[in-house]
Amino acid sequence: MRCAAFTGLAAVLVAGLVWAQDFSEIKFEVLARGYSFTEGPAWSKDGYLVFSDTPSDRLLKWVPGHEIEVLRTDAGGPSGNAFDAQGRLYTCETRRRRVTRTDKDGMTTVLAEKWEGKRLNAPNDVTVSKAGNVYFTDPAFGYQSDHRELDFYGVYHIPLKGAMKLVAKPAGRPNGVALSPNGRILYVVNSDEKNVRAYDVDRNGDTANERVLIAGIAGVPGGVRVDERGNLYVAARGVLVFSPEGKLIHTIEMHEPPSNCGFGELDYKTLFITTRGMVYRARLDVRGGN
Repeated sequence: MRCAAFTGLAAVLVAGLVWAQDFSEIKFEVLARGYSFTEGPAWSKDGYLVFSDTPSDRLLKWVPGHEIEVLRTDAGGPSGNAFDAQGRLYTCETRRRRVTRTDKDGMTTVLAEKWEGKRLNAPNDVTVSKAGNVYFTDPAFGYQSDHRELDFYGVYHIPLKGAMKLVAKPAGRPNGVALSPNGRILYVVNSDEKNVRAYDVDRNGDTANERVLIAGIAGVPGGVRVDERGNLYVAARGVLVFSPEGKLIHTIEMHEPPSNCGFGELDYKTLFITTRGMVYRARLDVRGGN
């Protein structure tokens, strides 16, 4: 499946953008179509995109100029993905209820699957700091709620050394997770509460000072990414762009609700957006921040 221009839809999407001086005209291409539910776009510094087709239990890979290929089948119901500074792939496996890391040689290690002896709910999204601290969310959607062993939803931190830590136990379901460009703030989207919480991160990767940064998000917010200026891109009713202070500054309208987004390509100025059956690609005038 080759990347193809989708001119008619691109024009509609561009019309929905609230303009600002830091953004040039956005034109979209359909990178992939015909999937069940795409999630977790993550760019490897080795020059390719990874994304999940969750119901079909596959991880997909796109190298610019080539057709999309299957990276992994029987992938545990993959959702969120992230790469670390060493090029290793982290994946939230919702069906197997765990978080894994795949080394560049293909060896997979289970990083998290239980908390205090009980299985996790269904890890959803993950981010990794430049230093190597891992943060992931653990909600439960749909049928996953019927098989829970934990009586709460969680946000977790896997430090460089030592045991996994519980960052938060929100009342609603946490979803997307991201770090500020300098790694000092952790952002967590809550789909039920329709907000984004922020946490200060210290030099050890530990979190403190929980607060609501953005409230009253339109739609059901999911994934979140950050650009080099610290602006937040929240997949909700379209892709909503907020300033580091939490002010809505742009709205990118979509024909179907996006599930997640992520920056990539050589200069990190391409925004990839996943929806139910499609993956979109658009060029921006700002780089991704993490």
